Amino acid sequence: MSQFAAIIIIFLIFAFLLQVDFIFYIVYIFLGIYGWSRWMTPRALKSVEIRREFTDHAFWGEKVPVTVTMRNTSRISVPWLQVRESVAVDLMIRQTANQVLNLRGRETVSFIYAVQARRRGYYKIGPMQLRTSDLFGLFPDHTAVLPAEYMTIYPRIMPLNRLGLPSRLPFGTVSSKQRLFEDPARPMGVREYRSGDSLRQINWKTSAHTRTMMVRTHEPAISLETAVLLNLNLSDYTWHDTQGTVEWAIELAASLAAHLVQERQSVGLITNGIDPLAEGDLAADSHSFDEKSGRLLRQLIRGKTDNQETGTTPVKIPPRPGRAHLMKILEQLARIEADTTTPFTAWAASACSQLTWGVTILAITPQGDEATCHTLHHLVRAGYNSILLVTEPDAEFSKVRDRARRLGFSAFHVTQEKDLDQWQRPLPLAHS
Repeated sequence: MSQFAAIIIIFLIFAFLLQVDFIFYIVYIFLGIYGWSRWMTPRALKSVEIRREFTDHAFWGEKVPVTVTMRNTSRISVPWLQVRESVAVDLMIRQTANQVLNLRGRETVSFIYAVQARRRGYYKIGPMQLRTSDLFGLFPDHTAVLPAEYMTIYPRIMPLNRLGLPSRLPFGTVSSKQRLFEDPARPMGVREYRSGDSLRQINWKTSAHTRTMMVRTHEPAISLETAVLLNLNLSDYTWHDTQGTVEWAIELAASLAAHLVQERQSVGLITNGIDPLAEGDLAADSHSFDEKSGRLLRQLIRGKTDNQETGTTPVKIPPRPGRAHLMKILEQLARIEADTTTPFTAWAASACSQLTWGVTILAITPQGDEATCHTLHHLVRAGYNSILLVTEPDAEFSKVRDRARRLGFSAFHVTQEKDLDQWQRPLPLAHS
């Protein structure tokens, strides 16, 4: 700026000494440029409206377009505008989110970039920095910031055809081979009357037509009201790839919940993991995000160390049916993090204490040791239908399966996606 003022003064001196009109004309132009730039530059960004539009919830693997729209509300052009969007490297897909453009009066300009949902989590998109100045660089740049917005990426969901889980709850929507209960809302046919049949079951119209006493039959059906009990206490994990095992356990929980909701069943989630957005864990203005991945980081509570239990209240989402409820569970599973919390054997019984009798408990935990099996046995004795899903490799899992059978529940070894084949194969047709 001082150099430009010095040039004007020099030209002005020459104009007075030489009395040349052309030099006076140049001085007037320079003074006009200076006055216009001084007045317009601070006001340029105030006339620019900018917004960022994208879907703030995405499934794993999706490509999410982000549309940035800028509108100049003034009739005066903005000579140049630099837009720099802060997006984590792990989210970007080749395209750049940075632009330099010119905005004419009343003009609206948009550009689109995309982010890739490569990993579950809670991510930050932005902030966006805007920078402009006058066309000749006479004055310092003026800047503005569009605040960051946030995106939730759900865990990966693997397809399951049919689980074939046992249940103690009758009168549901899933047909079953259990003959203990028959659902009166699912008529199947008629048969001849047998001693002990209720008179209410007699089909009088068919009996009159066939002149034989006939009774109505109904298809057995059960309700699979289920709670997914997800163990994310790091001290219970012993496999060398702890992070990979934790992510697999969360994906397994999400897949089971999605399948049960698709079958119109009630499902809930109980976990001893940590939600970084939970009240009391992080202050509203102190969220920390990883610079490379853009993912929300787990921070320790003040006064706690890595070897201390956090004491955070476990996450409890009671069993409910419906897609809206599933989205609530998936959103929680997107943010949840493993930490040193309460051990599974000390937490499971109290965590399930408010569930109703007969609920199926899918316990997802890294190990099936004796203490874990006895914990699930106590849940069986309390009236729950316990099922153990072990996620860490175990060469002697047959012993775990036998121990579970003796204690009254089923155990499955599910350490990788191919282990789900036992639930992906369709059940064989029953022959009469």
